[in-house]
Amino acid sequence: MAPTSHLVPFAFDRRDLRPADIAIEVLYCGMCHSDLHQCRNDWGVATYPLVPGHEIVGRVIACGAEAHRHRVGDLVAVGPLVDSCQICPACLEGEVQLCSEGATQAYADHDRLSGEVTQGGYSRHLVLRESFAFKVPAALDPARAGPILCAGMTTWSPLRHSGVGPGSRIAVAGLGGLGHMAIKLAVALGAEVCVLSRSADKEADARALGAHSFLLTTDAGAMRAARAGFDMVLDTIPVRHDVGDLVRLLDKDGVLMIVGYLGPVDGIDTRAMMSRRRSVAACSIGGLAMHQELLDFCAEHGILPECEIIPANRIDEAFERMARSDVRYRFVIDLGTMSAEA
Repeated sequence: MAPTSHLVPFAFDRRDLRPADIAIEVLYCGMCHSDLHQCRNDWGVATYPLVPGHEIVGRVIACGAEAHRHRVGDLVAVGPLVDSCQICPACLEGEVQLCSEGATQAYADHDRLSGEVTQGGYSRHLVLRESFAFKVPAALDPARAGPILCAGMTTWSPLRHSGVGPGSRIAVAGLGGLGHMAIKLAVALGAEVCVLSRSADKEADARALGAHSFLLTTDAGAMRAARAGFDMVLDTIPVRHDVGDLVRLLDKDGVLMIVGYLGPVDGIDTRAMMSRRRSVAACSIGGLAMHQELLDFCAEHGILPECEIIPANRIDEAFERMARSDVRYRFVIDLGTMSAEA
């Protein structure tokens, strides 16, 4: 109920289904680091009571009159968005994340029609526009599939938009929830992948996840030797930091792609960018078709996030562990444990 509060049971009603909506019973929900930021009001925009959660897997339990994409009983996944205006150029192209009116977030946002505050997936049920729910392939473990649509999609989108494939040289900065999925996805696309980290003890994990090499960013000599060695640096670090050394790692026409929510960016030197026509860009999640594409790709290649499944009574403990980076690499809440406690 406040930034310093623990999570407590909260009873509320979901809105009635509109014609293009579905209702789902939530089975599992991943815990994103942004959930912790929102609960603690680190960004200064939170309102309470607040129900977090946007890495959702559930089963369809009802369909609106015009909802035909899914049927009752289908297993679906839902990411950070649950609706958009549907009529702007971006929405008409399926790029709903770029909606000119602002797409509706799964929680801590306002429903575009009723104005009520949206509440997320740390709950037993969810109502949303059906096109924002995606079929979970049978080959994917539903307990681990939810984070694919956040940690996975946040890294898949820039990889796909940049045409990463065989022969691409990719550096992944940061080895957390996003970084570990970036490694798996880039390797499956055929790229040569290097992990950048300040911690030497991350090397074993990086290689176990499929990385071909490891670069310790605190080693000035190694960083100099690696300059101009990559086509892309995918920066997943979730806190503000100097990106100057990352820019210098880029080869001709290389791009530093920032996917963390940093605010102002430190360390951009236009001379370093001009010298090899380097660029700095930022990217969010992809459009509707890309979400299903990613789930299908993960099923085909046997890719799942590394998860620790927890009961609902351990959410506060998980938040404390997230705050000190004590998770490898995603917590997922088993929502089947919630009703017994409530």
